[in-house]
Amino acid sequence: MFTLLKASLVAAVAAAVLTFAPGAAQADTRVQGAGATFPAPLYAQWVEAFTKSHSDVKADYQSVGSGAGIKAITDRTVNYGASDAPMSADQEKAAPAKLLHIPTVAGPEVMIYNLPGVNKLTVNGDIIAGIYLKEITKWNDPKIAALNAGVNLPNSPIVVAHRSDGSGTTYIFSDFLSSVSKKWSDDIGKGTTVDWPVGIAAKGNDGVAAAVQSTPGGFGYVEFAYAKKNSIPFADLQNKSGKVVLPSIDAINAASASVVANFPADMKVSIVNSAAPDAYPICGFTYVLIYDDQSYTKDKAASQATLDYLKWCETDGQEMAANLGYAKLPKEVQEKVVEKLKTIKFNGEPLLK
Repeated sequence: MFTLLKASLVAAVAAAVLTFAPGAAQADTRVQGAGATFPAPLYAQWVEAFTKSHSDVKADYQSVGSGAGIKAITDRTVNYGASDAPMSADQEKAAPAKLLHIPTVAGPEVMIYNLPGVNKLTVNGDIIAGIYLKEITKWNDPKIAALNAGVNLPNSPIVVAHRSDGSGTTYIFSDFLSSVSKKWSDDIGKGTTVDWPVGIAAKGNDGVAAAVQSTPGGFGYVEFAYAKKNSIPFADLQNKSGKVVLPSIDAINAASASVVANFPADMKVSIVNSAAPDAYPICGFTYVLIYDDQSYTKDKAASQATLDYLKWCETDGQEMAANLGYAKLPKEVQEKVVEKLKTIKFNGEPLLK
């Protein structure tokens, strides 16, 4: 989960997105995507690899956030949007036609902290929800101490940080909080933005990380790859089965595998707080959003290239995921995704065979 583009670049990005609008006259066949920041490092590598092997296609991805990705595909200024959060019913109604949710990979979020002298910390869902509900306010709270025997926890305030901007990162985190706390679910719920009961608001992963790192006692959520890249300490998590787990590929795979048997037709599925014994509790799928009828583009070549690109991402491209800390889709889900892509049509004819 990764930093959003700075505000000063938003206008430039918007201009770039409009430049690559479907149907625009271009020298090469263009495939333009925009949206979620969480998968951006992987999507950048996918674009580079696909373009190298398909010299007639100019692929591009703008990392502008899940909300902007949903708006871009709703406005039809891109070939596909990208979001860590499934679209809401209202968002889907606002779209001019039916949009499909296509999962690409899964990834984790971590709880970062700033406790000088504390090199190892373990928390669970009950503790995290208690902190964000303002029910646990000190680091030496009995619930935290019980999971951290032998750790010298200070009698100091927990300084909570959270996102100020709408983000898929917040959606996955608030989905997790809703799954572990009935009070959170009933009073606050899940979304790309929520009404936080407590905390310092900061924009992007970089803002949350800066707030935590600059404040003794700081505590917040960021995308795993961001924390890893910047060497920010993060807590081990006790999962629903009581096992303490790290955000590994195997632990994400365990969460993903737990939903394969009942994978929904609309492909919107939560994998937070999985009951699988080895599952990492705060993780989720990220999605590509694309219209099931591509006739509106009036550019069959661009629509065909988009579908060819997405199929490549869902098959060959999956092998690139692990190196960047993402978990590829389970094989059974990959197969379902490819079959879903085959339902996308142009003037009544499927683009993929």
